[in-house]
Amino acid sequence: MDHRYHETMKLKNQLCFPLYAAARNVTNLYTPYLRPLGLTYTQYIAFLALWERDGITVGELCETLMLDNGTISPLLKKMQQAGYIERTRSERDDRVVVITLTEAGKALQEQTKDVPAKVASCLALPPEKAQTLYGLLYELLDNQKMKGSKK
Repeated sequence: MDHRYHETMKLKNQLCFPLYAAARNVTNLYTPYLRPLGLTYTQYIAFLALWERDGITVGELCETLMLDNGTISPLLKKMQQAGYIERTRSERDDRVVVITLTEAGKALQEQTKDVPAKVASCLALPPEKAQTLYGLLYELLDNQKMKGSKK
């Protein structure tokens, strides 16, 4: 067999692996700050989106978080059971569900306001490199969105 084939199949030569491992590591940095509040990382990013735009639809939240409905629905159910959000059918189209923050959901923003800085302090990455990485990751995501929309 061709030796070059084996080189391309080595884990260390895969872009996907450091992306996957880094994403897991960074996501895990949030746990000590979110667990005392009873939040998961995925709930936290859902709240970030809702604090930015309260009253969005489930579909809009799925698109914003780049997650499917099967992932978002159980998450929203737990958030609603905890009293953080309300889900109501749109008056214009009863197939559409609108997510609205409750007062408790709004108040949670104040409790989590220091989380980004605390996590950033754990990264050991100079701000300029973090900004470069941020830009590259969004470039990658945008390119994937463009490819997906052409299918």
